[in-house]
Amino acid sequence: MGRAKKVRKFAEVKRLINPKELKKSDGGKSKKKSETRQVDKTPSALFFKYNSALGPPYRVIIDTNFINFSIKSKIDLLQGMVDCLYAKCIPCICDAVLAELEKLGDKYRVALRIAKDKRFERIPNPPGCQESTYADDVIVEIVRQHRCYIVATFDRD
Repeated sequence: MGRAKKVRKFAEVKRLINPKELKKSDGGKSKKKSETRQVDKTPSALFFKYNSALGPPYRVIIDTNFINFSIKSKIDLLQGMVDCLYAKCIPCICDAVLAELEKLGDKYRVALRIAKDKRFERIPNPPGCQESTYADDVIVEIVRQHRCYIVATFDRD
């Protein structure tokens, strides 16, 4: 039993869409949407992307992984910040970082003890992130509201 031959249709070509035809299909009317864009206002402290609000003593927000890597590499946080920035530093830890360290459990109890040090300033979570325990989002929101912080993290984002 042989195979049935398919009859090939002549002049069957894929049709490319011409941009001019798209305009004609709209009826020749080009409607522009009058949407208002929301643009964040640039703070007055930023001048040509240079933040004049930053000055010694620097306020440094510390992330969870920064504490863990400083423990692994045996670097004192306060002394390391002073050596890096050549000025006095005030380390700050937000509530979300402490919650993240508590959630990690017994393995990270040394990091939690360092984070609860009295020399570190505690920052409460901003109003939009009260129940959030994901520290990266909270830190981004804090820095967006107050541009006087340096962020210490090992994240690439």
